[in-house]
Amino acid sequence: YAMNMISRITAATLVVLGTLTGAEAEIQTRMVGYHDGGTTLQGYLAWDDTVTGKRPAVMVVHEWWGLNDYVKKRARMLAALGYAAFAVDMYGDARVTEHGKEASAWAKQITENIAGWRRRALAGLQTLREQPMVDPQRLAAVGYCFGGATVMELAYTGADLKAVVSFHGSLPIPSEEEARQIRASVLAAHGAADAFVPQARVARFQQALEQAGVDWHMVIYGGARHGFTNPNADSYGIENIRYNRKADERSWRHMRQFLEAIFGR
Repeated sequence: YAMNMISRITAATLVVLGTLTGAEAEIQTRMVGYHDGGTTLQGYLAWDDTVTGKRPAVMVVHEWWGLNDYVKKRARMLAALGYAAFAVDMYGDARVTEHGKEASAWAKQITENIAGWRRRALAGLQTLREQPMVDPQRLAAVGYCFGGATVMELAYTGADLKAVVSFHGSLPIPSEEEARQIRASVLAAHGAADAFVPQARVARFQQALEQAGVDWHMVIYGGARHGFTNPNADSYGIENIRYNRKADERSWRHMRQFLEAIFGR
């Protein structure tokens, strides 16, 4: 009897383990090449192949470090929620760095040319829209740090987006005309202790969206600095960039609820 019970427990354990392994295996990923003019870009697409039919999709924009493992992990996490997720490449050739000066230079090269910055973001969004599992009428954009600013700039173009989420972004201020062009609902997840973003800019950002009648939400996490969602943030050696586990977990939940309300999943 005892041996029989052990056998049953072992079999049950194997079934559970097999289910978990299978669940992980359902998330598929591949690199997708695309172009912005003469620049070759390499994005990272993630989706759950057990989900049938076309589904809502989320464009994910990396921090100023480039298309690294962190942003790819976020794409897989979104895929596990049932979305198709595309981590775009804003620098070209999927470049990545861990050096602040290099990251700053790469980001500056993009952000100095606003029209070019927006055009490159739109190229990523169009590539996501064209993927076979994507419902092109249900698109969102999520970004971190430099990526948070990027998705706001994308929204200011009047891009056909249902939702935009900025995590510890720089909150670029739109003109009155640009704010009126926003078609997406906006969620900004911001750290109260982020020294990169003056309080006056936070107020101007809120005012610009409010005056334009945008459906906007902002959640401010006490004590959180810049980069609060990235577990590797402390390793970069920059005083204002720090991981904050509570703010990370809470902001992800807030994003999930926000997207679920819009897409109904």
